[in-house]
Parts: sequence; structure tokens; C-alpha cells
Amino acid sequence: MKAMKRNFINSLFLMLLLGIVTSCSLDKDPLSDFSDVTEGIDEEGKGEVFKDRAAVESAMTGIYNQMRDRQEHWYLDKLLVAESHSDNAYAGTTGAEVVPYESNAIEGSNSVMERDWNRFMEDIARVNILINFIDSVKDNSLTAAVRKQYKAEAKIFRAMVMFDMVRNWGDIPVVTVVADDITADNLEDVYDDYFPDQKPEKEAYQQIEKDLLDAIADAPANNPANKTKFSKSVAKALLAKVYAEKPLRDYAKVIQYADELATEGFDLEADYRDLFGVLEGTADAKKRNSKESILETQFFTGNGNWVTWMFGRDLSNYNNAFDWAKWVTPSRDLIKAFTTEADNIRYTESIVYYQAKWSNYYPSNNYPFMYKTRSAFSNIIKFRYADILLLKAEALIMRDAPNLPAAAEIIDKVRTRVKLPVLTAAAKASKESMLEALLKERRLELAFEGQRWFDLVRLNKVESVMNAVYAKDSGRKAQVYQFNENSYRLPIPQAIIDQNPKIKQNLGY
Repeated sequence: MKAMKRNFINSLFLMLLLGIVTSCSLDKDPLSDFSDVTEGIDEEGKGEVFKDRAAVESAMTGIYNQMRDRQEHWYLDKLLVAESHSDNAYAGTTGAEVVPYESNAIEGSNSVMERDWNRFMEDIARVNILINFIDSVKDNSLTAAVRKQYKAEAKIFRAMVMFDMVRNWGDIPVVTVVADDITADNLEDVYDDYFPDQKPEKEAYQQIEKDLLDAIADAPANNPANKTKFSKSVAKALLAKVYAEKPLRDYAKVIQYADELATEGFDLEADYRDLFGVLEGTADAKKRNSKESILETQFFTGNGNWVTWMFGRDLSNYNNAFDWAKWVTPSRDLIKAFTTEADNIRYTESIVYYQAKWSNYYPSNNYPFMYKTRSAFSNIIKFRYADILLLKAEALIMRDAPNLPAAAEIIDKVRTRVKLPVLTAAAKASKESMLEALLKERRLELAFEGQRWFDLVRLNKVESVMNAVYAKDSGRKAQVYQFNENSYRLPIPQAIIDQNPKIKQNLGY
């Protein structure tokens, strides 16, 4: 490692001598494309990241735009992982980079994995600039209260990004600083900032927890008329999800934060169809800022949701890009789960059938598509109260002193909304039967919302569920590798390992 580090420093020094690098960052910064951004010069001639309040607010807008405009890694690819890599969906298309998610053959060379890692690290780098430099802005109109609020919102975003990363890969770099520009005098000092090492999964969760707890004090309160902001409620929802995970598992806190969200006015919408539906004739979202939505991204005429046509038809432009096979095709196993349960409302809100020009998985004249993002004006709901409410039920089942009747009451509330009967006495008879009922309910309620794979991982169900599904789902592509104890983490992109000698591949890849 010392020799490798020395070689890296010697190479950089040679680049400096050749004039390729002066006082700016590397052309290909391992952390991001943004660490060398400066917008002003102070009286001493030193660079300032933000010259005034307007520059800070522009950066804040840029962070929110990450949610709107760069949907590949946090939505499109997340559904590939959570749905196609689980029993909910097939890959959909026949592309070499997509099919391995269905067949369990993902390798470190997969370009989707590399895209996701790089995009997540760019998100973190961008937000780190605001967190680290906002307090040095010399603009009195940027009050202490406003600085605290912006920093809190930024920390919620960083926590959200790290949470997506750690659930994919486990041990990850936990980057909270901004690397100094490289000069001939500081090459060795900045090495660790440009090439950060991996931190154990637990340390990543602890940083996520810290960011969220810090943010609750200063983040804005939930605004029922605008669910697009990183509010206190978003922090609490994410904390509930964090405390349900293995490294920091604390079921009492899952229940605590779920209950706090209820006191803040969150509840199930009366009609499930309002969550994902569109208005006839306009294809506009049927409802934005519902009482169930905790954080969502919204799209309007002139600035539509481009990812829609990756999954099926865009109802705002019916024939747009509908001449090639779509991603995340609903599986026969999921369709059977809906029909066996007679869950007609959630079935028809989650899956739609069209005639297609391809027949990769089904006859082309009756082809199913994921339906929860059906228009360029559809909302994408990042956090939804039904998810948190069902996590509370999970906590009540799984804690040391289970409260099965209280958990059943929650599941029944979710079921009765979609006109299903309450749980049977047999389902409520034991912890094991209740956990099975909970997993089934989460599958049907949250299909195509990026939850299924992570539910199986969290509850140690990957091997038992996924190694069985290939035999009972006739449409699924052949399984390449068996799922085992190493399958709970995805492969780290080989290009990242090649670039940074401190990053080690996860076991099993």
C-alpha cells in the first residue's frame, strides 16, 4: 500500500511538473466533478466556494434538482435492484447489463453498478460542499437560522444517499469532507481525501444516524402543501427505516418515529388509487402532496418525468418510445400473489396490460407493465407513510416482547383500505405466521416502489425466497448462481477498485 501510495504521489508530481495539474483538482476527481467549483475570490486572493447568499441558494436548488433530474441511480436502477433482483419482476429488456439482475449473475464489471456508485458519490460530494462551506459565506442576509436550515436539509439528503449506498454495498467510503485542491506541496496530505477507504457498514449507518438526528432540530417542519422538501418528517421517516436495519436495529425507535409521523398528520389516503393515478384527459397526477406522501418529486408540463417511458407507456404521450422492450416487467409470481389474494385494487394500480411489439416474457398481445409511474407528470414518492406504518408492524412482531395484536391491527388497516378482509386467525396465531403475513402485505402494498429486495435482505429471507422462485416462476430466466450468505451485498464496481486501491470487493464476487 505504501509503495502504491508513493507511486501515486510520484505520478501526480510528474503531472504537476508537466503542467497538467496546477492548483486545481484532478480532471477525474474520484469523489466528484464538483470539488473544484469556486465562485468568488476573497480579499486575500483565496477562492471562495460561495460568494453570497444567492450562490448558496443556487447550490441548494441544485441539490433538490438531483432528485428531479438524475433519476437513473435513485429510482430507475433502484427498481432494477429491488424488483428485478427479487421475485417481483423480470429484467424486462434483454440487455447484457440488465438481465444479470434477474438471473443473479451481477459482476463488478456491470456498468449499471458503476453508474450508480459514481452518481451516489457525486451526490455526496455536491452536498458536502454546502455543508462544509455555508458557514464561511460573508453575506449577512444569510442569517444563522437560514444557514442551519440549509445545512439540515443538506444532511438529510446526504443521509438518504448514504442509506441507498450502504444497503447496496455494505462497507462504503463515508465521505463528509471536501478535498483540498492538489498542489506540489500537499500531495501526500490530500491522498486520503481523494482516495478514501471503506468504512464498516455499521460506521456508515452511524453517520447516517448522526446526520438525521442533527437535522431534526433545524430542518423545516412538514408542509402539507409541499412534500418535496427535506423536512423534519423526512428525517424521522428515514430514521425509522435506519433503525429497522441490522447494524443499528432498534425496534423501539422504529415505533417511536412511526408514531411521531402520525402525530404530524401523516396517514393512509382513503383511496389507494389516488396515490398513483392520473386525471383522465390530461394524464396529470391525480393527487400531489397527499397525506400519505412524506417525500416526493413532482413533475409538470414542460418538465416531465423522463423515466416513465423506461417502464411502459407514457400516458401523457401514448406512443412515445414504445418500440423497444421496457425494464422491470412484472413477474408471474407477483401476478399470482395479487390474484390469489383477490387484491384487485393494488393489482390494477401496480400492473397494466398493453399490446407490445416484443414477446420477451409474455405474448405480445397481452403484455404486463409496471404501472406506478405511468405518466410524465406522475409523482415519484421516495418515502410513503404506508411503508413506515408496516415497518412499525414489523417492529411489533420482531421485538423481544412481540405485540402481535397491535401488528395485526396495522396490517388490517392497510388491507381494509383496498377492500380486503382482515387477517385470519391462523395468520395471527404466531410470530412466524405474522411475519409471513407482514412480508406478503409489504410486497403487495409496495410493489414497484423499490422495497422488496431490501425487505428480504433485512429479514434474512434472500436464500429461502429467491432460490425457490426460479422453480415456481416459469417465465424467469435461468438462475446462474445460487443465492447465499454473500448475496446480501451487491458487487462493488471493478472500475472503482481499480481506481482506488483501498476499496475491496465484497465476498462472493
